[in-house]
Amino acid sequence: MTFAYTGQETLGAVGTAGVAGAAGAASADRRPVYLDYAAATPMDPEVVDAMLPYFTDAFENPSAPYAAARAVRADVEDARAACAHAIGARPGNVTFTAGATEANNLAFAAAGPDAHVVVDAVEHESVLACAAAAGGGCAVVGVGPDGRVSAADVAAAITPATRLVSVELANGEVGAVQPVREIARVVAAERDRRLAAGEREPIWLHTDASQAAGSLAVNVGTLGCDMLTLSAAKIYGPKQVGLLWSSDDVALRPLVLGGGQENGVRSGTENVAGVIGFAKALELTAARRGEEARRLARLRDRLQRALCGEFGWAVVSGPRQGKLRLPGLLHISFPGLEARRLVIALEREGVSVGTGSACAASKMHSSHVLAAMGAPAEVAAGSLRITLGRPTTEADVDYAAAAIARAVRAEAARVGRREGASGNIGTARAAAARTGSASASVQVPDTERGDA
Repeated sequence: MTFAYTGQETLGAVGTAGVAGAAGAASADRRPVYLDYAAATPMDPEVVDAMLPYFTDAFENPSAPYAAARAVRADVEDARAACAHAIGARPGNVTFTAGATEANNLAFAAAGPDAHVVVDAVEHESVLACAAAAGGGCAVVGVGPDGRVSAADVAAAITPATRLVSVELANGEVGAVQPVREIARVVAAERDRRLAAGEREPIWLHTDASQAAGSLAVNVGTLGCDMLTLSAAKIYGPKQVGLLWSSDDVALRPLVLGGGQENGVRSGTENVAGVIGFAKALELTAARRGEEARRLARLRDRLQRALCGEFGWAVVSGPRQGKLRLPGLLHISFPGLEARRLVIALEREGVSVGTGSACAASKMHSSHVLAAMGAPAEVAAGSLRITLGRPTTEADVDYAAAAIARAVRAEAARVGRREGASGNIGTARAAAARTGSASASVQVPDTERGDA
């Protein structure tokens, strides 16, 4: 196949024959294997321990004037400072939110109601929805066959009226790491041009780093962005907690009015336990990031080799280079099959996987990411998003590989797809070719060569 593997680990117990050989034994030894960490992560026990006092003893409102409340306020500010330190920022530039979606909305609100904005086509639904609502219009930039956007294409989409460019650091469906630093240079050049021309229209770069933070270093200075979104729920912290970092040049506009908390940007009593947990989760993530990313890449590659060795007609989507793909994510399609039926079959065996963004999947939407990449309909329909996390073991991967193989074989038999048949892949290859090299999105395996 044309996809280049990112790791060097040999398969060991599971391979082309190993998956089939393990099939019978695995069904008799059902076990729960969760492989949807891009959708939600369990809270780390250390995070839970850090949060517990704020549900009981330290329950006071941080805005109250007495000593116990002031102590809680101090803890909130310590958490803010810890979060800021983790991303190379100052505490005063961090605004806590109720998650990444609110943070993204807050970033777009800063651009103003009549702003023109630029986004790429594979952004999270919250970013695309905000862009669609922009009063000055939006430009949606296409992506290449690997799901990555080109900085040159972003530059071409910017107009003198553009106030905001929003490009995620990494895509949560196919794992594509975006060239945010290159795009930051494009935005900076446009800013310099406006200053030289005496134009007053500001332009900012926002990046949603929620899916990237667990595996990639996130530093606002290095990235060169003006606003950055993070979510605690993606890094083994609590749900409904996020943050938006904004530079000194950005004037945030409140979405919620009232008591004036978060420097007047977000009114309402602070989620004290949540922000304490967020800070702890970021601390643990930073300490474990490098080693964990390498471990997950090895496990992901093990799973990929097992499935592609068993099914030469499977399609792996996303960047070919390991450094350009999130290490714990495998997006694999079985053209001609229905992913939802595979998910149900896998659930019976205790294996939980996704079919794409959890937000889109819950609404029964087809993947806008794969559509933007030009994926043929049958490839998109048979797609599984498998994401590994801290609790994932080699045994989990091997069990999941065997379970997926059984599910795929059973579904292929149901729809009459012959083992080794290449008709579906031929259709996929032809459809991709019709769109041209700039839009052909999937890495189509070459079944004639039998490459794995």
